[in-house]
Amino acid sequence: MAVVSLGYRTDLMLLGLQGSVIEQRTGYQVIRTPANPTFHWGNFVLLDRRPAPGTVSSWTSTFAREFPGAGHVAIGVDGTSGDAGDETELAAAGLERDRSTVLTAAETTPPPRPNEAAQFRMLDSDADWEAALGLQQAVHSYGEPEGWTGFNGLRLLAMRQMQAQGFGAWFGAFLAGRMVSGLGVFGEGTGVVRFQSVDTHPEHRNKGLAGTLVHQASQYARQDLAAQTQVIVADQTGTAIRIYRSVGFRDAETQVQLQRRRPG
Repeated sequence: MAVVSLGYRTDLMLLGLQGSVIEQRTGYQVIRTPANPTFHWGNFVLLDRRPAPGTVSSWTSTFAREFPGAGHVAIGVDGTSGDAGDETELAAAGLERDRSTVLTAAETTPPPRPNEAAQFRMLDSDADWEAALGLQQAVHSYGEPEGWTGFNGLRLLAMRQMQAQGFGAWFGAFLAGRMVSGLGVFGEGTGVVRFQSVDTHPEHRNKGLAGTLVHQASQYARQDLAAQTQVIVADQTGTAIRIYRSVGFRDAETQVQLQRRRPG
């Protein structure tokens, strides 16, 4: 069955390019990423529609059957409105509901205050990718082992392989040789691309780095990936969504995730 949500459609596109296995079941899909088993949203169940009344607990059982021994529960709900089902049922099942905004743009504009001090470029060398991993670890801590065998490292290795195969690129903003902001943008040649992991080091925020980097990567996507629709997903609160809107992205739909995180 076709996925309605542009957020999940581009999620599955990227996961497929990374080698994830996507299996169709009656009423849902199962997505597995054997190379990164602790990646919650690389190992999840995607429902075709919101859970019907009285079915939430059965869907958590379905997840447990598909992922025996998993320390987490991750259930995606296809749709565009953010409707996740009955709130009381979700709470009784111990599921958190996360809503994100899916934004799109045909092209972007420079941010209101572009950063003119940093060097913005595609990653190239081993040293560049080490710098990207260092930035990821400074921004995201999941209680996982650090280095290339942890969650951040395995996910970044998948992105590097996608870049080597010509599906997109990872970009960095460098100040005095240090990578202080980074992101990826990828697509499979259909005219739709998806941005990934827009991060700025905590010591270098509010300097226009992320907005400038998004705009630079957007230009690359149009020129080198023939992008007609550029997709980025953001938390509905916080500064990131305001940055994306400031360079021309516009709200398109709401994506909803149901999860029970691993302890710790």
